[in-house]
Amino acid sequence: MKKFLLVAVGVAALAGSACSKAPECTTEMLTKKGQDLTAALQAAITKDPSKAADLTAKVQAVTTKYQGATTAAEACKAYDDMIAAVKG
Repeated sequence: MKKFLLVAVGVAALAGSACSKAPECTTEMLTKKGQDLTAALQAAITKDPSKAADLTAKVQAVTTKYQGATTAAEACKAYDDMIAAVKG
């Protein structure tokens, strides 16, 4: 569980560093998406703790994909992909 939350924190740092002038994805949207991701992760793990490792791997894969993100739009897309992976 700790590793899982560390991944979410890493993504939050990615999003924070990617904030730019992109009007389609604001800091508030990034914050909301981060909260949505955390809630989805917690719900998924609570529902089925045996899936924690699989979910962590999925989130890490998306994090790696967007590691070089430099815009808020890319950070929003990363969050959307991670939320979809957790809920999917």
